[in-house]
Amino acid sequence: MQVSARIILSKDRDEAVRRFHPWVFSGAIHKVEGTPEDGDIVEVHDIKGNYLATGHACTGSIAVKIFHFGPEKPALNFWKEKLKQSLQLRKELGFTSNPESNAYRLVFSEGDGLPGLVIDFYNGVAVIQAHSTGMYLLREELTDALKHIYGTDLKAVYDKSSEALSKSGIHSDGDGFLFGNAEIVEILENTHRFNIDFVQGQKTGFFLDQRDNRALLGKYAKGKKVLNAFCYTGGFSVYALAAGASHVTSLDSSRKAMDSLESNLRLNGFDNTNHESIVADFKPYVSNMPDDFDIIVLDPPAFAKRHADRHKALQGYRFINASAMKKIRPGGLLFTFSCSQAMDREMFVSMAMSAALEAGRNVRILHHMGHSADHPVSIFHPEGEYLKGLVLRVE
Repeated sequence: MQVSARIILSKDRDEAVRRFHPWVFSGAIHKVEGTPEDGDIVEVHDIKGNYLATGHACTGSIAVKIFHFGPEKPALNFWKEKLKQSLQLRKELGFTSNPESNAYRLVFSEGDGLPGLVIDFYNGVAVIQAHSTGMYLLREELTDALKHIYGTDLKAVYDKSSEALSKSGIHSDGDGFLFGNAEIVEILENTHRFNIDFVQGQKTGFFLDQRDNRALLGKYAKGKKVLNAFCYTGGFSVYALAAGASHVTSLDSSRKAMDSLESNLRLNGFDNTNHESIVADFKPYVSNMPDDFDIIVLDPPAFAKRHADRHKALQGYRFINASAMKKIRPGGLLFTFSCSQAMDREMFVSMAMSAALEAGRNVRILHHMGHSADHPVSIFHPEGEYLKGLVLRVE
């Protein structure tokens, strides 16, 4: 592992690193020995020169993303061992060799000690998404590590980093296969079948983080009339229909997403007997929305990418939640989510309370929801908990 520079922290600015927080902010740096470029591997030392950690140099306020903490420096087989450890955790959690599910998140960035890296495993296809230059530069080495830990169970590795990197102003060579080849891959999730378009789909192709929440919806959906708003490729719709919902309406502004949803419905043996697809934005739809839904699912895209966007995002979340609360049948259940990392759980609950006051309805919290266990959050990096959800009973 070639180190390009030493980052010396200012006096009394090393506490966060000693507490295993994986980010070094530029304001904590006393001096830099060397001239690291974005993505270079650097060592972090305290003011006395004691080694603390190793990470990737970054541009912006976060100057280093740490992937290894001392006292010893990283071993030569570091990347293989890190992916091996990630896979071992998924084995212990029951995500591998599971006859009912064959897709899971193998690497969840800081939660697995690999900040800037996401890897999803879809029935033999690993999709890599780098969010930092450092991890992007390692894609070939990571591919070799994946081949090593999976053996013949690995059919292909696809790099889908370009969009994530471009949002940070980082250039990439474009997406493509790093190993093998595959068309759209079919997965099982709790026995339900889904086609994963990892090439054209959002993120890595599917939102694995909602697995447990989709299953929870299934427990309540029998005999219910359900609206799945911001439905994307229809995960919640499939679970509701499989659980015996009387009718499901799927709403999304994307015709392409709706085509994928309808394909997934057919894959699971459902026709349009008790399902309706509507391609529309939520705001115009809700003004004429029926008032007899028993369950409404609100799973919108992130309204706040940055802390500076939170006020505007809160207004957006409040609008869609208050609108749903006004329309839902008395005694109905609202499954509402935010995937905005900039909005914490307390803020999300406060928003829901404001929406209930605006709607003039009595609302009780039945469940707090988050991402499933293959998205572990480091206790030293609470910022990694991005998905917040509530099941609300609206009287």
